Amino acid sequence: MLRFAERRFGDQIHVAWKHFNMTDLPFPFDAYPAEQQIFLPYFLFHWDPQRPRTGKGTIRRGGIVARWYELEKGGQLSEMERLFLEQATTQPLSFFEVLWSEPGERIRLRDILIGGETEVVERSGSRMLQKGDIVYAQIWKLPTLSILGCTAPIGIPPTWKGEVIGLRKQLRKKIAKQNRDLTPDDLVRHQDAIRLKYLTIRDGLYTPPRLANTDGDPLVFHTLKFRIESPERAFNALAPLALLQSKEELLEEAKFGKDGRLESIEFNWRKKGNRKIPSWDNTILGNIKIAGQSVIAEVNSENRAKLLRAEIERRLGASVTHQSTTAQTADEMLAKASKRTKAQAKKDDEFEQALLRDPEAKRRLQQIIQKQVEDWVNQKVPALGGRTPSEAVRDPDGREIVESLLLDWERHAGDGAYQAGIRPDFDAVRRLLNL
Repeated sequence: MLRFAERRFGDQIHVAWKHFNMTDLPFPFDAYPAEQQIFLPYFLFHWDPQRPRTGKGTIRRGGIVARWYELEKGGQLSEMERLFLEQATTQPLSFFEVLWSEPGERIRLRDILIGGETEVVERSGSRMLQKGDIVYAQIWKLPTLSILGCTAPIGIPPTWKGEVIGLRKQLRKKIAKQNRDLTPDDLVRHQDAIRLKYLTIRDGLYTPPRLANTDGDPLVFHTLKFRIESPERAFNALAPLALLQSKEELLEEAKFGKDGRLESIEFNWRKKGNRKIPSWDNTILGNIKIAGQSVIAEVNSENRAKLLRAEIERRLGASVTHQSTTAQTADEMLAKASKRTKAQAKKDDEFEQALLRDPEAKRRLQQIIQKQVEDWVNQKVPALGGRTPSEAVRDPDGREIVESLLLDWERHAGDGAYQAGIRPDFDAVRRLLNL
C-alpha cells in the first residue's frame, strides 16, 4: 500500500500531514520520525480530503488511498488481506487505558470513551506500557484474536486521563437527546475531535514543564545586592522577616568581631502558612545575608524580588542603597548545578544516608511526607478543574481522574521520587477518599 500510495498520492503526503495535524503550519514532517507510526496508517486508511469536516452525515468507510487501492488491487488480495483492510478502514481510533500487561505477550485495554475491555496480543508495546498508561490506538478484531492495528508512539501518563474524560463528556453531550451510550460509529463520526485531543496531549507532552514556586510564580532566581551603613542596624530592622525565630535564636549562628560587634549573619525570609500546602505552618520566601557593609538577598521569582526590595528599603530607609539585581532562569541554574563535582555529590549523598540511618530522623521525615500526601485530598487541583480530590470523587468522572492521579503519583514514588527508604502510604489516601 505504501508503494501504491507513493505512486498515486506521493505528491499529496504533505497535504495529508497538514490535515493530520489540523494546522497549515505543522512541525516538519521529519522532525519527529516516530510520529509516522500513527500518521502513515492515517494517510493509508483514513485521510479523505473529500470528506466533510463537520463530522455529520453518513459515515464514509475508509480514506481515499484505501478506496483507490481496493479498486485497483482488490481482486489480488487474499481473504486475510481483505480482512485487515476492512478492519483498518472501519474500526475507530480511541483512547485505551492499560489494565495489566504481560511483557512480550499481551495487554488488557479498556476503551475510555465507549467502555469495554479487550485483551490484545502485543509484543513490543506490552514491554513498555505500564498499568494506568493511556494509548491512542486502533484495535483490529480478528477471528481468533485482537491486535493493535496502529498505535501512537507515546504512552500517555495517567495524569492526562482527565483530558480524555473531558472529551468523553463532549461526545456524550452530542448524543444526549438520543438517550443512548456512545458507540463505535460515534467515534468514527467524530474521529477528528478524537485525533485533535491526541494532538493536544502529544504537544503538551513535548512542551517542557512550567516550573513555579508555591505562589504560582515562574521560577526565576533573583539576587539583590544593597549597600548598608551598619550590620547591627540592618539586622535589627530585618530580623522580623525571619518569622517564628527570635533575634536571640538568629544571633546564635552569627559571626562577631573581636570587639563583639556583629560582622555577618544569615537567615530566611518567611511568611506564615502556605496556600498550596496546608500542612506547612510557614513558607520560606527567600534568604537574606548581612555581611559587613552589604546585604545580599536571594529569592526565586520576580514578584518576590519586588516585594523583598520594597521591604528592605522601607525598613532601612535612607541607610540602605540598592546596588544591583540579577536574575537567572531555572534552566540556567540547573545547568550550573549539573556541573557540581563528584566530591560534592558524594558529600551530599553521605549526608542524606547518615540522616536516614537515624531512626528518629527517618521516622519524622516519613511523618512529614505522609501528612503532606494526605493533605492533598483537601487541596484544589488544576487537573480536577480546581476542585479538591474529596470533592471530585463524588461523581464518577472525577473519581476516575483522582484514581489516575494517585496511580501516577504512586508510580513516581516507586521510581525514587522520595529519599531512599521513604515511601508514602497511598492506601491511606485511598481510604480517606473511599476509593
